[in-house]
Amino acid sequence: MELREHAHDVVNHLLTGFAPAALRETLDTLAAADGLIAVTPIFNASYNGLFKSFFDLVDRDALAGKPVLLGATGGTARHSLALEHAVRPMFTYLRAVTLPTAVFAAPEDWAGDDGDSALRSRIRRAAAELADQVDHRPPATGPADPFALTTDFADLLAGRDPA
Repeated sequence: MELREHAHDVVNHLLTGFAPAALRETLDTLAAADGLIAVTPIFNASYNGLFKSFFDLVDRDALAGKPVLLGATGGTARHSLALEHAVRPMFTYLRAVTLPTAVFAAPEDWAGDDGDSALRSRIRRAAAELADQVDHRPPATGPADPFALTTDFADLLAGRDPA
């Protein structure tokens, strides 16, 4: 999901309390995912504002127990600790299971492509951790339909107790 495509919808939802259809679909897709890879650019030693605003809209139970691989990019390797002091605590608050390996990419990680760079190694290690977590969990279920009938309509008409 490219959050930039939902920027106006995120702001509108924050202002009105209602998610436009495209944003609602994205939030439902997130809730139904078996795992998540969350990547943000680092700005002023923390996550991006749109990234935070989007996760402010996520249902409080949507990420509970869900494995999350954290990633970030930044202008200097010194920003790599933002994953640990800003991004990881946010997902911990959302009760997600953050993987031990986070992936940070600084400009020097993009210089040259030797086929077995430290960045590629971190990506492979984090991907293996995510795959292992997803493999050992039951499949996620999406959000419950608030309009779904939980009782047979015939039972309601017949006056039978649904319990």
